[in-house]
Amino acid sequence: MILGDVIGVMVATIKHASLEGRRLLLVHPVTPEGERTGQAEIALDTVDAGVGDRVLVTQEGHAGEAVIGKKGIPVRSLITAVVDQVEVEGEITYRKEDDR
Repeated sequence: MILGDVIGVMVATIKHASLEGRRLLLVHPVTPEGERTGQAEIALDTVDAGVGDRVLVTQEGHAGEAVIGKKGIPVRSLITAVVDQVEVEGEITYRKEDDR
């Protein structure tokens, strides 16, 4: 799993049938302290996240099958939580209300 910030929305007028009615979001990985790292990627939104949210992303294909309930879906990354707070060694490095 990775921590990331939702930075955009992907729009696809034609997509695999298992993705119909589901949102695709662009997520940029961040460290627990909030520094961007790596490259942004597309993730299937399963928790109604939005641009500006810090999220938890699961990067494993079978998780998509479990969440959606279908085998063989073309998904590797799923947003599985909107993060309210991150604490590292007793120090709060992120709090959702601080972002507003």
